[in-house]
Amino acid sequence: MSQLPFLSVSGLTCERDERILFESLDFTLSVGEILQVSGPNGAGKTTLMRVIAGLSLDFRGQINWCNQPVEDDRPGFQSSLLYMGHQPGVKSTMTPEENLQWAMGLHRSLTREEIWGALEKVKLRGYEDVPCYQLSAGQNRRVALARLFLAKQKLWILDEPFTAIDKLGVAELEQTLVDHASSGGLVMMTTHHEMNVDYSGFRQLVLGEKQ
Repeated sequence: MSQLPFLSVSGLTCERDERILFESLDFTLSVGEILQVSGPNGAGKTTLMRVIAGLSLDFRGQINWCNQPVEDDRPGFQSSLLYMGHQPGVKSTMTPEENLQWAMGLHRSLTREEIWGALEKVKLRGYEDVPCYQLSAGQNRRVALARLFLAKQKLWILDEPFTAIDKLGVAELEQTLVDHASSGGLVMMTTHHEMNVDYSGFRQLVLGEKQ
């Protein structure tokens, strides 16, 4: 991809419990790219995602968005990203419809038709009013993934999005990520899943490698 980077990271260093997870980390992410962060357990993959998303400020280094330090306009940067953590982030006592209305409410108001359309895309149409504690782990993950079809944010930061999804769901999610990137978005994700996509904008960043 020849696009100038929207996201650029330089000299990023983070430690936890007096142990350095990664140091002097440099990378960029441009429009149309999918960046898979990989590495062994404990290499700092989730920590890196939380740092980029602004959920952890315990780091040294520079993070720029559109050539400006994110700390100069952190609310503006965070309004441009959608973060999904390793856990689905679904409230079990609420229905899928209520969960999506609550999760996306900070960004924009949603119509019932929009929510039902997103649930249809993740094969949960008809379950919109079922309490999530009655759904399987895979179905709860699909409730969380329905947010991808409602999001207007340019940058997606996804931590292990393929967890608990069946084979068909994996293929559909892969295509969703490619569709978002190819239409002008950016994706940064961690996953142990080996991506089965033929997409020129796909890159990997491996943490924990010996220099």
